[in-house]
Amino acid sequence: MLTSYFKIAIRSLWRNGTFSFLNIAGLVIGITCTSLIFLWVEDELTYNHVHEKRDHLYRIMENQTYDGVVYTFGNTPVLLSEAIQREIPGIKHTARMSWGTELLFGEAERSSYFTGRYVDSSLFSMFTFQLLEGSASTAFRELNTIVISEKMAKQFFPDGHALGKVLKMNATDALVVSGVFKDLPKNTTYQFDWLGPFARFENNNIWLRGWGNNSITTFVELDPAVELAAVNNKLRKFITTKHPESTTECFLFSMNDWNLREQFTNGKQTGGRIGYVRLFSLIAWIVLIIACINFMNLATARSERKAKEIGVRKSIGATKGSLVWQFISDSLLLSFIAVIVAVVFIYLLLPFFNQLVDKSLVVGLFQPLHLLWLVGIGIITGLIAGSYPAFYLSSFHPVSVLKGVLKTSGGAIFIRKGLVVTQFAVSIVLIIATVIVYQQISHVKNRDLGYNKDRLIHLQVRGAIADKFDVIKQELKASGMVANATLSMDKILNLSTNSDGFSWQGKDPQQDILITKEYASPEYVSTMGLQLASGRDFYPAGNTDSTSIIINEQLARQMGPAGKVGNIIHSSGEETPYEIVGILKDFLYSDMYNAGAPLILFCSKEMPKYMTIRIASGVSVPTALSRIEEVMVRNNPGYPFAYKFVDEDFDRMFKTEALIGKLAGVFALLAILISCLGLFGLVAYTAERRTKEMGIRKVLGATSIRLMALLAKGFLQLIAISYLIAFPIAWFMMARWLQSYDYHTRIYWWTFVGTGVVVLLIAIVTISFQAIKAALTNPIKALKAE
Repeated sequence: MLTSYFKIAIRSLWRNGTFSFLNIAGLVIGITCTSLIFLWVEDELTYNHVHEKRDHLYRIMENQTYDGVVYTFGNTPVLLSEAIQREIPGIKHTARMSWGTELLFGEAERSSYFTGRYVDSSLFSMFTFQLLEGSASTAFRELNTIVISEKMAKQFFPDGHALGKVLKMNATDALVVSGVFKDLPKNTTYQFDWLGPFARFENNNIWLRGWGNNSITTFVELDPAVELAAVNNKLRKFITTKHPESTTECFLFSMNDWNLREQFTNGKQTGGRIGYVRLFSLIAWIVLIIACINFMNLATARSERKAKEIGVRKSIGATKGSLVWQFISDSLLLSFIAVIVAVVFIYLLLPFFNQLVDKSLVVGLFQPLHLLWLVGIGIITGLIAGSYPAFYLSSFHPVSVLKGVLKTSGGAIFIRKGLVVTQFAVSIVLIIATVIVYQQISHVKNRDLGYNKDRLIHLQVRGAIADKFDVIKQELKASGMVANATLSMDKILNLSTNSDGFSWQGKDPQQDILITKEYASPEYVSTMGLQLASGRDFYPAGNTDSTSIIINEQLARQMGPAGKVGNIIHSSGEETPYEIVGILKDFLYSDMYNAGAPLILFCSKEMPKYMTIRIASGVSVPTALSRIEEVMVRNNPGYPFAYKFVDEDFDRMFKTEALIGKLAGVFALLAILISCLGLFGLVAYTAERRTKEMGIRKVLGATSIRLMALLAKGFLQLIAISYLIAFPIAWFMMARWLQSYDYHTRIYWWTFVGTGVVVLLIAIVTISFQAIKAALTNPIKALKAE
């Protein structure tokens, strides 16, 4: 019996080629698009799942209050780890981790830069590392040891045996490889190519020791039997007991939230990437529902052509149940063909999708969850799309059908129209959202930063760069390719060092301002293209300005009358006061959506991490880079020339917003494509049903244009209704999204008008093909049509 049903379904599929193609194409697009997005969602939801103890692992976070505003930071004192494990019950293990450091490994032509961190050996028992060589218990027994990744081992030790071998670091230090770990998945929060003993890092940075210095990351593993709230209660004021001047409050931040719920506002967890996961999951479901609507709409319309067939079959004894199963099998066949074709497209499109979202997703077709998804969507879609026509048409009275007095119910027509309106309304919302996202990105990118980011490159200070900086700078400028160069502690886009330990005459004792600090060579202001509002720049001979500072306008305003050139600022713990010699116009750093935070610029070369070079205007950038490389390699032998453009770093700061725009744009195009496929099919169906009517009207003198307008009128009215539904929804959604940014664009009326015009033109083109075909049909053939 089932075989018979599917044979009939295959014949029906072949006879109705156009409708079958439109049905399958729309569903293929929907399943492919939704499946790719859910692969992305699955990757986001399984972040850090490589770590088996993730349910009991935490990172210590700090809440610090300044002028009534609570800021949340992920850095802690070096001394915290050992103290809390000793004094707070329920803490099973702790581990410290340094900031990420890119170092040079290897020698001569085989040298490369790799990023890693210094950690406590206890991290190996907390996090899950699959050691391919070596043992976690002995990995850091000596300070001159290093554990490297599989990727790093393959580069330097292609014979496959790295354990015990020596690897040069920074062309000077000889380190013994004590372990090799399997490369971590990309959906892991902390990525590194090497790990070194934290004790070596601590010995080289004695200045870190102290309860007032928050510079490293501390991880905690809790005993499964202990309550999180109990540990948090003891941890909250722990730093205050060791450092009474501090008002810092600590809390444990679960590993399960590191990727998805990493956003804090005024000390409270307020979300993060989980918002985008939910948004794209919703949109993916909407696109799939649009495809299913399209599938059901066309299936219902096509099935009404079978009315006489149903009448004949019922008159010769076919039961209602057999007719229902026939329609269901027909629909299931179409649905599973769409699923199979969609799987092919998923494999073909995945490399491009990975490039779009910057991931390394794999299909994993035979994973139980993935198979269940594909089989489930095939069955559910087939049943939903086939159920309505099955029960609707199988209920027809055979006598009425065979007499030709069958009328399509008003309910069926209403449902069909409602589905068309829904499809286009969703498509319009997505198009408007895409446009507004890109308007927001453009609005912020075109904002005046307060400096010129173009033709700026930066590189890490390594080897002899700091000691030979003056020579390097002079040679670069003498080449004619470089306007200026400077040393600094941080990159200009990411000034991350701050403190509240400053005072001045007349300061309110209750005023507690968090101030960003930057230490740079005298050329900083001119190299970056910053502008002075008053006062002077540092003198070229930096040692004459060792007690001079430049502040920005934001700090000057908060200092009140004391925020003027010539006034004095005191730094806690230092006897020598600092004189304000200049005030910088505010410029943007770290957060592109807010005004610049209070800043003090110190003239100092003592802690340089970055060298920034401005390429002279009017010279070829490739030529300039070649000359810069010559100078750097000559003065810093053994270190390859590795640089980054500041404007590229700037663009990467909008990575999330750009991803939203790209995915929303793809969704919008697919949604409108699916909707148009359905519209094309429904227009063809309507034209077929009204063939005789068109013939009669033409015989009575109706023009082709008149007939085209008559056929298109009803569908254009539906699209107009979709505008009325989509515009308010789009405005409400995007207004709320923009409110999450302090600096945002406006919603312009022409965005809605433009979207409406584009969708209308697409719909007219879609309708016109079938409308013209129907209007130009010979009336004699039309009147002969059955």
